[in-house]
Amino acid sequence: MVATQVKHDVKDLSLAPLGKQRIDWAGREMPVLRQIQERFAQEKPLAGIRLVACCHVTTETAHLAIALKHAGADAVLIASNPLSTQDDVAASLVVDYGISVFAQKGEDNETYHRHVNIALDHRPNIIIDDGSDVVATLIQERQQQIPDLIGTTEETTTGIVRLKAMLRDGVLTFPAMNVNDADTKHFFDNRYGTGQSTLDGIIRATNILLAGKTVVVAGYGWCGKGTALRARGMGANVIVTEVDPVRAIEAAMDGFRVMPMEAAAPYGDLFITVTGNKHIIRGEHFERMKDGAIVCNSGHFDIEIDLKTLKSMASEVKQVRNFTEEYRLNSGKSIVVLGEGRLINLAAAEGHPSAVMDMSFANQALACEYLVKNKGQLEPGLYSIPTEVDQEIARLKLQAMGIAIDTLTDEQVEYMNSWTSGT
Repeated sequence: MVATQVKHDVKDLSLAPLGKQRIDWAGREMPVLRQIQERFAQEKPLAGIRLVACCHVTTETAHLAIALKHAGADAVLIASNPLSTQDDVAASLVVDYGISVFAQKGEDNETYHRHVNIALDHRPNIIIDDGSDVVATLIQERQQQIPDLIGTTEETTTGIVRLKAMLRDGVLTFPAMNVNDADTKHFFDNRYGTGQSTLDGIIRATNILLAGKTVVVAGYGWCGKGTALRARGMGANVIVTEVDPVRAIEAAMDGFRVMPMEAAAPYGDLFITVTGNKHIIRGEHFERMKDGAIVCNSGHFDIEIDLKTLKSMASEVKQVRNFTEEYRLNSGKSIVVLGEGRLINLAAAEGHPSAVMDMSFANQALACEYLVKNKGQLEPGLYSIPTEVDQEIARLKLQAMGIAIDTLTDEQVEYMNSWTSGT
C-alpha cells in the first residue's frame, strides 16, 4: 500500500481492498494493455509529462491510469460522467497506486465542474478526454494554459463531433488524436462493448425479460448496431429509428424494422437512445407511448431524452428500483426512466467488459506516446490513429487470443502493388 497523501476526492478510501481485487480481475482480460505497460515501465515515454485523464472511473480505466503512471506521467484522473464512477476503484487507485483521483459516483454537476477545474489546475501537457468537456473548458475559460498543451486524445463519438466543431470554428489550436475512429476501437468497443453493457445495465436496473419485448433503438451507428444485434439475440423484436438514409437502409437490410420515432412510439416496450444528439425522445413521443414504457440512454450525455418536458407532463415522480424512476403522467399512464437518462451501462452496471476496453485503452496509451514523440511536429487539427498502431494492437490481441492468421506471400505483395497484371 502506498501513502495516501496524494490529492484526491473519492467517496471512501476504506473501499480500496475491494477495488484492488476488482482491478486485478479485470486485468486478466487486458493482455494488450499489459504488454504496453511493461514496455512503458522500461522506456518511460511520458516522463515529465503532466497528464489529465477525464474518463469513466472503472476497473478497466484503472489499468490505463496504471500504465500511464508506469510510463512516467504525472497523472490526475477525473470522472467523465457523474454516475459512472466505481467508488471502490477510485479508492484503490489512490491507496494502492498513488494516483490522484477526483471522482465520486452520484456527484452533482457543481462537483463535476469543480473536478474539471481541479484537473486543469494541474496544467496538463496531455489531456485524455471522454466527451471533450475538459478541452472545451480549457478553450472557453483557460486559454492562457493552451501553450502548455502538447495535445489531446478523444475516444467518444460525442467528443469527436465537438472537436470537429471546434476545428470548424478555428478554436482547436493544438493536435487532437481521434481514438474513437481507430478500427480496433469503434468496431469492437462501440459495437460489442456497448451492445452487451447496455443490455446488462437495463437488466440490472429492471430485471425485465427482453424476449418478446419490442425494443426501439434510436441510432444505427456502431453503438446502435451492437445494441440492436444484442437485443435481437435475446429474443426482442427490434425497431430502429434513424435520420441517416444510408444507415437506415443498412438497418433494414440487417433485418430490422425502420420507422420514425413518432411511428415507433406506440409499439415500444423499451426505448434505447444511442445517437449522440439531443432530444431524440420528446414530449410528442411520450404522449404516444404505451403505459409502462421504459426509456433509457446509452449515448454520452443525458440530453438524448427530454426529461425536462417529461417532468412537466408528470403529476408524480417516484423511484421504484435503484436507477429506475416512474413518471406518472397527468393522463394517468406511466413512463419509466432508467439511470436519470445518463449512460445506463455505467449508471446501473459496470460499463464495457475489460476484454474490449483492452484495445480501446491500448489506443489511448499509444496515442499519448505518439503525441509526445511528435511534439512540435503536428499542426493543429484532428488526427487518426496511425494504421501501423491500429494493426499492432490487433496483432497483439490475436496473439493473446491464441489466433493465428495468414501472411501475404512475396508474389501476393507484388501483385497488390502492381497495376500491370490483369486478366
